[in-house]
Amino acid sequence: MENVDIEKIYNENFILVYKFLICLTHNKEISEDLTQETFYRAIMNIDKFNGNCKMSVWLCEIAKNLWLNELKRRKKIVFTDLDTIEIYNQYSIDEEVENKKQIEELNKKISILDKEVQKVVYLKIYGGMTFKEIGCILGKSEVWARVNFYRAKQKIKEVGNDV
Repeated sequence: MENVDIEKIYNENFILVYKFLICLTHNKEISEDLTQETFYRAIMNIDKFNGNCKMSVWLCEIAKNLWLNELKRRKKIVFTDLDTIEIYNQYSIDEEVENKKQIEELNKKISILDKEVQKVVYLKIYGGMTFKEIGCILGKSEVWARVNFYRAKQKIKEVGNDV
């Protein structure tokens, strides 16, 4: 690729890659480190980007591979739970404890879903991504992401307090 504007690529894709990694790792610090490593690797291998997909999809693929490598390095595949989500608002201790309980309950309900559907839910809820972005990242269509998110919501409602 000639005349690549690395700064523009970084500015346009940083948030998306970071949110994607947050959804995978559930850990702010790891996500920050992996996001930086993702852009480093992208810069070092920009000549391998052939334009067959969007730049954001290529970057998320690099990020996913870095995360998988990190898991292998640690020799365990354990995703952290939602306790690692930081609550930035000024809640009282009671409100914060109640909020964490609600997040844990939601996480339990999400965990019964298929792995692909879990990814859709995490990317939408915790990553704040659009269905189009989710579809792109997962190699599916926007409609597929939208339908699976809707079905996941229905399944979670059906499960209710059974989990």
